[in-house]
Amino acid sequence: MAAPKASLHLVAPIWKGGPRGIRGLSRTVAPEGNQRKGRTVLQFLADRFYDVQALREYLLRKQVSKVHQKNRSFTYVKEQYGPYIAAAYFVLKQGGAVKFQGQEWMRPNGRGRFSLEFFKFQAVPVEAVDASGCAINYQGLDNLLALKELQSLSLQRCPHVDDWCLSRLYQLAGSLQELSLAGCPQVSERGLACLHHLQNLRRLDISDLPAVSNPGLTQILVEEMLPNCNVLGADWAQGLKLGPEEQSQDTARSIPA
Repeated sequence: MAAPKASLHLVAPIWKGGPRGIRGLSRTVAPEGNQRKGRTVLQFLADRFYDVQALREYLLRKQVSKVHQKNRSFTYVKEQYGPYIAAAYFVLKQGGAVKFQGQEWMRPNGRGRFSLEFFKFQAVPVEAVDASGCAINYQGLDNLLALKELQSLSLQRCPHVDDWCLSRLYQLAGSLQELSLAGCPQVSERGLACLHHLQNLRRLDISDLPAVSNPGLTQILVEEMLPNCNVLGADWAQGLKLGPEEQSQDTARSIPA
């Protein structure tokens, strides 16, 4: 009796989704399968790239929403306790510091918490605000513009303070004497030109402004615009181009005899 013939079963290779499966597939499939595999991988990469873009857009929207939330107006606090308390509460919530007239500086601790004892100073004006590094923006300035006795304001290193924000500071012209804009990445010459209203300024810090194309010339113009103000910033010669005669003289000085 003859032995039964062994049957041959052809099983198509299956891609299990991993890179090892892709390499194994490349050794066994036909050219058409290679093309189909290539389209599948490209589709996978396209879907993955779309997911990354969607994630970036989601995170950006979330960040914008967070900044908007931080800069909301505390209307209920203002109505119940007045503009001084509302402004102080806004600044302290941002992580900044405030100083009421005749009082010590108040600032949150390392965990962002602060005492509410200042709520008893409803009739005491706020004379100084240090909002350095805070997320304050154009909308958030609404909480500070009611401080008509404010003498000192520090907005240094605030990432959202821009030229539009500076255009609103004229409302503090009657009292503001010190202003720091050092390190604000979105402040340019256009915003600094809006400060001509602040004729009571005695000290202005405009150092380290990356959006200002010519720091030296800008400082000279600001000093002319505010003659009674001590303007701190770049060296007056920074960014100024020497003429042909000055360049030749400077080159001659650098050549040793």
